[in-house]
Amino acid sequence: MPKMKTHKGSKKRFKVTATGKLKRRQAGKKHLLSHKTGKRKRQLRDVVVDAGKIAKKYVAVISV
Repeated sequence: MPKMKTHKGSKKRFKVTATGKLKRRQAGKKHLLSHKTGKRKRQLRDVVVDAGKIAKKYVAVISV
């Protein structure tokens, strides 16, 4: 069997923590910011840590 290739787009967007969780940025902070409230933009700055089933799937693809 050939080796599974790392998904380079996912590798750039996600980081795997030491406990195997996934760190990612929130979507919606790149453009069209003028009509969004300051509170909403502030909350979008935070990093999200995912640990669900989808996170496990991405960890497998990233850490190949």
